[in-house]
Amino acid sequence: METIGRLSRLTTLLRSEMEKTWKSYGLNAASFDVLATLRRSGKPDGLSPGELLDLTMVTSGTMTNRVDQLVKAGLVTRIQNPDDKRGFLVRLTDHGMTTIEAAVTDHVETQHRLMDCLSVRQRDELNGFLKMLTVSMKPNTG
Repeated sequence: METIGRLSRLTTLLRSEMEKTWKSYGLNAASFDVLATLRRSGKPDGLSPGELLDLTMVTSGTMTNRVDQLVKAGLVTRIQNPDDKRGFLVRLTDHGMTTIEAAVTDHVETQHRLMDCLSVRQRDELNGFLKMLTVSMKPNTG
């Protein structure tokens, strides 16, 4: 119980610190996720809603709401998909690119700050233990 309790508390504390960073850019975890996914895709024309769904693992309705909010904020735009006249692509606006570039930089700095109390060796060991725990939680498909 102690280990699970510590992991739960740590998750809450880590999330709270990361949310402070996102909030300073007018973002939350969901909007950060969509913008960061578009940024790292490397596709300047954007991604289709289906591609965004696959990469973020949320439902269609959830993604529609997220994109709608990001359009309202001027961070993304919908453009017609040149490969599918019935569909569209979601693309970062210039403002969206500037915002996510700065937010990612600060997000990484926040993560480094949060892990500074551990040596590189300790972080590597912890990461290994967490990987093992994660793998053990996945359903056995074999």
